[in-house]
Amino acid sequence: MKAKDFDQAFEQGKDISKHLDLSSARRPELKQKRVNVDFPVWMVHQLDKEAKRLGVTRQSIIKMWLSERLKEAA
Repeated sequence: MKAKDFDQAFEQGKDISKHLDLSSARRPELKQKRVNVDFPVWMVHQLDKEAKRLGVTRQSIIKMWLSERLKEAA
């Protein structure tokens, strides 16, 4: 399929997924990188308490809060 035809099909809302090789798809800036952070015990307890209240994991609450703060700072 030519790029022109692909673009036209996309713009018309047609299903173009059969023309994509999703096995090699990447999400720039969303790649995971493991980091280690040491927190005081009291902070871990508070994080766990809040995570439980919201029904998420400790890691999720940390990611959510950091994301919110970074968006505010931007």
